[in-house]
Amino acid sequence: MKKFDYLETLSRLEQIAAKVEDPATGLPEIEGYLKESSELVEACRKYLRSLREGWEKAEESL
Repeated sequence: MKKFDYLETLSRLEQIAAKVEDPATGLPEIEGYLKESSELVEACRKYLRSLREGWEKAEESL
């Protein structure tokens, strides 16, 4: 399994936003981009939650 790369995921989200904003992008493509972006946003949330939990545990041990 590939390690999660937050910056790479943000870059992909920016690419998707550009495609969705492009008038040449058709509705079926937009639907696919929206599904992908939803999955990427959820992955980012999960990653950020895990970081926060790690920081909270580190603070507790101080």
